[in-house]
Amino acid sequence: MITTISGSYERDLNKLTEEINLFKNEENLWRIKEGISNSAGNLILHLIGNLNYFIGAILAKNGYVRERGIEFTAKNISRSELTEEIQQIIPLIQNTLPNLSKEQLQSEFPVPLGGKKYVTEDMLVLLLAHFNYHLGQVNYLRRILEA
Repeated sequence: MITTISGSYERDLNKLTEEINLFKNEENLWRIKEGISNSAGNLILHLIGNLNYFIGAILAKNGYVRERGIEFTAKNISRSELTEEIQQIIPLIQNTLPNLSKEQLQSEFPVPLGGKKYVTEDMLVLLLAHFNYHLGQVNYLRRILEA
């Protein structure tokens, strides 16, 4: 199961990089339409922060410090910087998830999510679902902003 989860993260991180590169106008990464709260760029920063925190800081214990508020307020970060940060998560996934023991995967995740406790393996699936939700939003924003 963990091989599938790890491979899915890698696939979807590469898809996010592809989405960023499909923006014809880089400035559109930071634009929104009426009724939409977050730009694609801010959703991307949120995804980067989320995985770096839950997988990097919590599971890999790599010292990452999350600044969640900045994920939704920062603007005009270059396409190349965003893609570089995304690509740095792939080795984090590759070096962390496959090395988790069966006991770790079946034990309680060290921090609750939304006040609820999860088994680590379930948490990894929830984080993947969350990632894909926002990946779909990035795709949609790209298409409506560049239609």
